[in-house]
Amino acid sequence: MPANQQQKRENYLSWDNFFLSVAHVCAMRSKDPNTQVGSCIVNNINQIIATGYNGLPRGLNDDEFPWSREGQYLETKYPYVAHAELNAILSAKTNLDNCRIYTTLFPCSGCAKLIIQAGIKEVIYDNDKYDQTEDNQAVKKMFALANINCRMISPVEVIVKY
Repeated sequence: MPANQQQKRENYLSWDNFFLSVAHVCAMRSKDPNTQVGSCIVNNINQIIATGYNGLPRGLNDDEFPWSREGQYLETKYPYVAHAELNAILSAKTNLDNCRIYTTLFPCSGCAKLIIQAGIKEVIYDNDKYDQTEDNQAVKKMFALANINCRMISPVEVIVKY
């Protein structure tokens, strides 16, 4: 190599860190005051297929629904908020067989069923704050029996300049 030719950069983001960072940026769209989750679905040639974040279903006014975690069920966010994984899967306009999903929080059992049904084969995440709950154990059992690989990776700092 000629002396004046530069070498390529060495400290660029890995694909895993890039896609998990995209998921974290998606989470920044969530209006949930307590838990912001983002997801990014990627195919086998590292193309982003779809993204999602947790929020109200399309067309509903965010100001007309509760965002509380506690209280009477209908006065909490739980019956109304759609999870990031659900939103990403529904936003995909192509077959998701053998895709990967990057998500900022390990999926709940409802989202796990959607991931399995969609044909996604790998789940990459950086937060498993509900580890050891019964729901989490059910998810891990379903993923294992469905041959879905799960990997937790170290979070990267997402730097957004605007």
